[in-house]
Amino acid sequence: MPLTLASLVQHSALKLTVRAGEDRLDTPVRWAHVSELADPVPYMEGGELLMVTAMKLDAENPEAMRRYVKRLSGAGVVGLGFAVGVNYDEIPQALVDAARDEGLPLLEVPRRTPFLAISKAVSAALAADQYRAVTAGFEAQREMTRAALAEGPAAVVAKLAGHVDGWAALYDASGAVLAAAPEWAARRAARLTPEVQRLRERSAPASAVVGGTDDRVELQSLGSGRRVRGALAVGTGAPLGTAERYAVHSAIALLTLTTERSRSLQAAEQRLGVAVLRMMLAGQPDHARTVAGDLYGGLLDAPFRLLIAEPATAERDPAAEAPLSAFAESLEAAAARTAEAVLAVPEGDERLVVLAGDGGAVAGACEAYAGKEAEEAGVVIGLSAPTGPIAAAAAYKQAEQALSVARRRGRALVEHEDLAAGSVLPLLADDAVRAFADGMLRALYEHDATGRGDLVASLRAWLSRHGQWDAAAADLGVHRHTLRYRMRRVEEILGRSLDDPDVRMELWLALKATGGAPTP
Repeated sequence: MPLTLASLVQHSALKLTVRAGEDRLDTPVRWAHVSELADPVPYMEGGELLMVTAMKLDAENPEAMRRYVKRLSGAGVVGLGFAVGVNYDEIPQALVDAARDEGLPLLEVPRRTPFLAISKAVSAALAADQYRAVTAGFEAQREMTRAALAEGPAAVVAKLAGHVDGWAALYDASGAVLAAAPEWAARRAARLTPEVQRLRERSAPASAVVGGTDDRVELQSLGSGRRVRGALAVGTGAPLGTAERYAVHSAIALLTLTTERSRSLQAAEQRLGVAVLRMMLAGQPDHARTVAGDLYGGLLDAPFRLLIAEPATAERDPAAEAPLSAFAESLEAAAARTAEAVLAVPEGDERLVVLAGDGGAVAGACEAYAGKEAEEAGVVIGLSAPTGPIAAAAAYKQAEQALSVARRRGRALVEHEDLAAGSVLPLLADDAVRAFADGMLRALYEHDATGRGDLVASLRAWLSRHGQWDAAAADLGVHRHTLRYRMRRVEEILGRSLDDPDVRMELWLALKATGGAPTP
């Protein structure tokens, strides 16, 4: 419990008497200081008990005392100790009135009580309070360490909430609440997700204070490197004391250790993941399952999705977080919330391959990108159909195909199943395909531009009617002999036979790719 003026007044050896400010004796005292200066304010830091004998004070002048007391109060001095029997036999009434009007506690110090005794009492009390705080902090550290070893991060959060007499919450890197204590704090913690996300944009370690006087919340980043790996929120009704601060710092250290695995362990797991993926792509699912063991084994026993992600653009802000890194962290956070296995393997700096359970939290996190523009999302994702280890190589090709389509369409996510269920025509929206179509049909467009016929429209009508002369001629409003003549001219100009089904297919796709008009 912090030292207060009331504690000093109740100290039997000091024999202090309260002459003013009786209702403010619960104010904490940070130090005791002696000064006979007429204006000691420049040397005050706030929280001091100032002790004087009034050697240089015009203590009987009401106006001078009002100015003196007002300046002391404004500087944060919490009390004034006046020694009687030295320069004055009793405290001048002008000083008593000024202290009472300002609400500044005024303590009468008897002649037999030296200022040194008061200073010693304050120093001893502060030292005892500091010792109690350190002892309480170490005890909190021991409790939270045992909780971390036995039960994990949620138990650390619960212990911390008890030690700060408030609430605490743990967030992952995306700002999602992983644990909160007491239970009612989960909803309060969820409202701070935007603040946690803003904290994530800063280099670690980072901190912020939010909320009002009734619910003051401190946010602290978690992570041993420059990147924020998570955050801790601590809500209290007042600023944290020394013991509570020790407890918070201990919790930060423990949670950092439990939420951020060592780099060597991450590198080992990544090497293992690369080996497992290569075995599956090489058609060796049994070997892959053996190597994966408990780390990834469960992932290979159920249908999974394979996805490939790349940055949406080659250019990016050097100060911004790499989009692939942010995407990988969001998938890992989704997996951590449900204890779901996920295998993420970087292929160089510009590609990420991920295996995740079909219908799980990771797949759901990917599907959150559906409908977004690639530039907005920062990544382009191709997602395979549900598959198993024996068909991993086919799933990889599916993901690559979907990724290629997503990049051409400018979409953040394309699923291979959508390609199979849709039309092949949107896939023709490619510069190379358009150039091929233009080259194939340009001679016909140039012929029509001279006004010597309408070969392109006639070809389109004939192909759409599957070579039925009468139906196509009726669509065009010409005689079937006219249409036959035009088709012979198409064959002559192109140098290709319309009897060849491959030629008819290529011409039809070329007409679809150009939309009926040549590229300027």
